[in-house]
Amino acid sequence: MTLEILTPDKKIYEGEATSVSLPGTLGSFEILNHHAPIISTLQDGKLTVRGGGKEEVFYIKGGVVEALNNVVTVLAEGIEQH
Repeated sequence: MTLEILTPDKKIYEGEATSVSLPGTLGSFEILNHHAPIISTLQDGKLTVRGGGKEEVFYIKGGVVEALNNVVTVLAEGIEQH
């Protein structure tokens, strides 16, 4: 699937991923390839991207995620990469 992570200032990440774990406001959840369409609000916490045999971790400050047609878009209010 294609993943984009955006903040109001810039695009933080764009690329292929096999899964993304997110801090939803009702609890953490994971989106995998061909996930059903979803829109969810996010709280402050850890966002983990897995793909290509590696893992990247970002710490987001709230936001929204949309998954549609195997494209996942994360709109975060703020972000730190670790």
